[in-house]
Amino acid sequence: MKPSGITLPRIVVSSPYICQSCQFLSIRGRRTSIPKSARFASTSAPTRNPPSPPSAGYASLPSRRLVSVSGPDSTHFLQGVITANISPGTPYKSGFYAAFLNAQSRILNDVIIYPDGKGADSWLIEVDAKEVERFAKHIKRFKLRAKFDVRVIPEGEQSVWSLWGAGMGLDGDNLKEGFVGYVDTRAPDMGTRLILPAGKAPEVDVQQCDESVYRVRRYLMGVAEGQDELIRESALPQESNIDYMGGIDYRKGCYVGQELTIRTHHTGVVRKRILPVMLYGMDQEMPKALVYDPDVDLGVEGIARETNIARFNQRGRSAGKWLTGVGNIGLGLCRLETMTDVHVQGEAGGYKEGNEFKLEWVPEGGDTQNVKIKAFVPSWHLNRK
Repeated sequence: MKPSGITLPRIVVSSPYICQSCQFLSIRGRRTSIPKSARFASTSAPTRNPPSPPSAGYASLPSRRLVSVSGPDSTHFLQGVITANISPGTPYKSGFYAAFLNAQSRILNDVIIYPDGKGADSWLIEVDAKEVERFAKHIKRFKLRAKFDVRVIPEGEQSVWSLWGAGMGLDGDNLKEGFVGYVDTRAPDMGTRLILPAGKAPEVDVQQCDESVYRVRRYLMGVAEGQDELIRESALPQESNIDYMGGIDYRKGCYVGQELTIRTHHTGVVRKRILPVMLYGMDQEMPKALVYDPDVDLGVEGIARETNIARFNQRGRSAGKWLTGVGNIGLGLCRLETMTDVHVQGEAGGYKEGNEFKLEWVPEGGDTQNVKIKAFVPSWHLNRK
């Protein structure tokens, strides 16, 4: 089966909002505004950046691991500790997105939970690979007398894949019979997650990519993943877009961390959100569209996580914090009223068209570096308010 190609029009927008098509523009093959003398940019020397994502492809995700939770009390236990609704007795054909919170409503782990096909109370939980052992210990610590087993799936047993493009083994809103996976509804066109035996790849006739290409796709869409981006015991679910990505059910009963989460929902005040950002040189014009250029290297690997985003040539409080990136794009936790024209209840509304922002950092053993940074609000944020 060969999925049909996806035609993505070249659209440029003039506001902080971005559409799903223009966020995949590549500037290969056309003139750019990057001057040859730009301090941090090079279009001739090879870089370590991944290529632009193809319109259809698939990638193995070694950054994600699986934990098996199975037994008669597993569903009831999970219902009390995750933000999504996993009502006992409800049949699930595919996976769903959720988060584990601590008592202060801070994110412990973002997860995707899959029915593994072995029974109504048998689940696979996908979690950040760096956190998998701590995550399993956390569940075991709080299970008390509940009757279920917890097992970390060895890397040599099962693996996680992401597929994107037309088709890809889907049947309407559900996976086809026999698949263990998840129609990735966190953002439009995110594709599909599949759980396969280790050593086996999806049987699709499209380009296989490195996980770094999948990461570029996520950044362009503004989808954070894992505790390098959703900082453990620090990130709040709404600021991390867990609500917009369908991971919070506000009608379910009590769960750990519900109090502040539901209060934030009812007050309607979320002042900061994780947004896709684009970096550009200090002597360059402000970009009008979110564009990934694999040939531009701005040294993002040297920017420490949570580096402050400051106003350019203006005083004022921090406009946000840098989270992660590659090449000339990344993710930032951005103060909406400061960096975008989104209106937040109770805020002064300090953003003005043309305002610019910067990152300043000192790489190890080097001199102070500066780049400008612009935030973009994905169109799917507006559709899910």
